Amino acid sequence: MEAHRRSASKQSQLHSKATAAAAPTKASDALPLPLYITNAVFFTLFFTVVYYLLSRWREKIRNSTPLHMVTLSEMGAIVAFVASCIYLLGFFGIDFVQSLVLRPSAEMWTSEEEDDDIIKEDSRKLPCGQGLDCSLVTAKPAKMIESLLPPVSFTSEDDEEVIKSVVDGTTPSYSLESKLGDCKRAAAIRREALQRKTGMSLSGLPLEGFDYESILGQCCEMPVGYVQIPVGIAGPLLLDGIEFSVPMATTEGCLVASTNRGCKAIHLSGGASSVVLRDGMTRAPVVRFGTAKRAAELKFFLENPDNFDSLSLMFNRSSRFGRLQNIKCAIAGKNLYMRFCCSTGDAMGMNMVSKGVQNVMDFLQDEFPDMDVIGISGNYCSDKKPAAVNWIEGRGKSVVCEAIIKGDVVRKVLKTNVEALVELNMLKNLTGSAMAGALGGFNAHASNIVSAVFIATGQDPAQNIESSHCITMMEAVNDGKDIHVSVTMPSIEVGTVGGGTQLASQSACLNLLGVKGASKEVPGANARLLATIVAGSVLAGELSLMSALAAGQLVKSHMKYNRSSKDMSKVSI
Repeated sequence: MEAHRRSASKQSQLHSKATAAAAPTKASDALPLPLYITNAVFFTLFFTVVYYLLSRWREKIRNSTPLHMVTLSEMGAIVAFVASCIYLLGFFGIDFVQSLVLRPSAEMWTSEEEDDDIIKEDSRKLPCGQGLDCSLVTAKPAKMIESLLPPVSFTSEDDEEVIKSVVDGTTPSYSLESKLGDCKRAAAIRREALQRKTGMSLSGLPLEGFDYESILGQCCEMPVGYVQIPVGIAGPLLLDGIEFSVPMATTEGCLVASTNRGCKAIHLSGGASSVVLRDGMTRAPVVRFGTAKRAAELKFFLENPDNFDSLSLMFNRSSRFGRLQNIKCAIAGKNLYMRFCCSTGDAMGMNMVSKGVQNVMDFLQDEFPDMDVIGISGNYCSDKKPAAVNWIEGRGKSVVCEAIIKGDVVRKVLKTNVEALVELNMLKNLTGSAMAGALGGFNAHASNIVSAVFIATGQDPAQNIESSHCITMMEAVNDGKDIHVSVTMPSIEVGTVGGGTQLASQSACLNLLGVKGASKEVPGANARLLATIVAGSVLAGELSLMSALAAGQLVKSHMKYNRSSKDMSKVSI
């Protein structure tokens, strides 16, 4: 009987140990406080130190104190910030600490017998994603790898479930990239869900053959495919002694051919020359005061040369290349519009100038506490809209490009004569545009060439509006034998870094022109060169179209290259 009791007692102890082994110790068991209180403490600590550090750094920026000089209290705040981040990023700290506490030692993986035990015993399974070094698993048997690693490929059934969840609204379409971790798969699922919801087919819109990772977070949201636009080459354009083959993305027949003819005429006449007159991107915030007098006081403050150094110091902190050039102000009642102009290197520069303006606004808020910032952009910039301020003051790159076309080239290549071109230019581009009340539109079709080059090289197509501001001038020279042609474009907004310029196709077109990326020798040189190429291409396009109009060839050429030659009256419907 005594032996039986001892045996039962031993079995009970063994059962207790087995139960304890089957229930793994949780990291939360070691916390001195309940879990919800611990979470509340770390949440409070995180937001408190973030607010404290941001306040301190803002004061340092205002006082021009180096940010790397920290006090003892700031060091403590940084340590607290790091600690709270570790806790919160680990799903309130518990999963993170759990993975560290239960991290297996290297001896656990030393024999195949132990490997089999790990697979068989539920209590010893360890997820690969929680602190386990997956490199230790790669040399083990395939069965073990399959049991520990999550599947890397997804079946069509998985896709079908996601598609249904998007269609019924359970999964937002915009979140597919972050949830799936595969941009191409996200685009395919979004595309199929869209077709099911609308009942319309997207079969003509290609999906394959595009790098969707390259546009994530910078070029396009919620993609379902891409549009194919043919790219033609005009040239060589002989500009400033260098030949350029100009890429033009367009669906308009005759455009590339016409520009190419203009390039030929320029080349046979010795080439064109260009000059960059100004280079500066603008942003114009609008602020409001209680009275017009206070608005005027800020205007005088900003336009005072004695204050420019302190303002430029605040502005220039935002970028290595952004440098404040000038500030021009305009008042409307008690509202003040401040037009900041700055250099932006090889970037088009809208984000760069906006960050610099925000720095100045924060600085001015201390000097003028009653200033109410209505918007970082008050349309006095003016971006993506036809505006006299851009036509007069310029925005981006202001370029003039000219060429003298020989009389025999006018006759043999352009199929017209000098007198007809000069007269047509005066009556069409100058007088006709004035009669129409044109704003910056004293040209034949500058926007045609600007848009085609912009799309091919990854520029912002919407900025074609102000970038196409152009006045075309033609004048007989050399006793009327030759013709001097020029285009003056005060606001060409281009860049060779950032945005769409980073995409493979657009980057290839920039590379063709020799302006890919940032200039290593002179900051901004590539963007300025691209602006002159745009102006030179416009010069070629203006010259060819005006010649076609003067010779009465416009309709004939468009019927040949851009329209059907069928007699539609004889086509049965």
